[in-house]
Amino acid sequence: MSVARRVFFAIVGAVLALAVQPAMAEPAGQPIRIGSTLSLTGPLSSTAMIHKIAGEIFVDQLNKKGGLLGRPVEWIVRDDQSKPELARTLYEQLITVDKVDLLMGPYATGNILAAMGVAQRYNKVLVHHTLGIPSLAKYDMQFPAWSVGPEPATTVPNTMFDALAAAGKMPKTVAVVTSKFPSVFYMSSGAREVAKKRGVQEVLYLDWEFGNRDFGPIASRIKDANPDFVWVGAIGLEGNQLLEAMKKIDYTPPLHFYMYPAPGPLAKSPDGKNALAASIFEEHPPFTDNPVAAEFVKLYHERATQAGLPDPEVETQAAASYSAWQVLTTAVTATKGLDDRAIADWLKKNKVDTLQGRLRFDGPSNFGDDLMKVKQVQNGHWVTVWPKEWAAPGAKLITE
Repeated sequence: MSVARRVFFAIVGAVLALAVQPAMAEPAGQPIRIGSTLSLTGPLSSTAMIHKIAGEIFVDQLNKKGGLLGRPVEWIVRDDQSKPELARTLYEQLITVDKVDLLMGPYATGNILAAMGVAQRYNKVLVHHTLGIPSLAKYDMQFPAWSVGPEPATTVPNTMFDALAAAGKMPKTVAVVTSKFPSVFYMSSGAREVAKKRGVQEVLYLDWEFGNRDFGPIASRIKDANPDFVWVGAIGLEGNQLLEAMKKIDYTPPLHFYMYPAPGPLAKSPDGKNALAASIFEEHPPFTDNPVAAEFVKLYHERATQAGLPDPEVETQAAASYSAWQVLTTAVTATKGLDDRAIADWLKKNKVDTLQGRLRFDGPSNFGDDLMKVKQVQNGHWVTVWPKEWAAPGAKLITE
């Protein structure tokens, strides 16, 4: 790791280390109530459970070191069942019936946009962690912990193609297959344009309705197209289901990328060998070169194992969730209160140190830098492979 990178993490580690110091006093008084929904059931549940565990860890840590503003924190979570329309109703109830003090965003783009509309109606800050279409975030008091930058449909596929080119495996042909789930469809549309501009021939394009379970015909079409590279706009378990369908027809994609997979199931599946995906954090150096990250990794392993998750390792989803809590509580602490407008104004003018790096909110739609990287399943684990300075020790992109 470069000297500059080591210095950066030393500074960030020193700042974040304050978060793991023992409490001087027990939190007291009326709890600060933070309300949110998560998709605890439905097709998004496998990933939403990761966000639930990450949030519970953060709140427990917060209360053990004095709470927020000296008060205990209570997290109220409702199950939106992977339905944006239900998320909208539940956020209304959290504000009007439960009288929560603050909001935390749900998982997945559709649900976040539903919650954002409610937050705007009541002038509430909404920090969220997985919005994949920044241009749809029109509300000025919403703040993303998902560091994809304001134009991820361009930057993310370019990063993926850069990684392949650096490994000497720039594809000549590509198949783009995608769910119509808003964020992955948006990213996949961008990937098509980027591939065209980079001289990669598209030999197949297919899309399916979110919630589809029959991937056999899609797998057959991919096999017939025989691409060098398969871009899969999958969310949740869709990537696993497509790989299972491919296996049934004795087809293995040569190079394959998944936009927002269920991380544990894909990493642990034998069919997921060498699968590629986007990332903001994996549990290896240099990401873990600060005490907050190390402590979170330890606690997450324990709780994810207890919860029976297929993979107890911290990766991009858990890190995004934890980062969102860091953003919200840092702003509350800095403003010394729960005034939503004051919190929003502070975030627009300041940067926040998080697990994934330093986030800023002064760009289009309050998005800052694109911090996305490329990871790959190697030996049943996700490891960062690009850019090189963020790669796991000794890791490089496998192309065979």
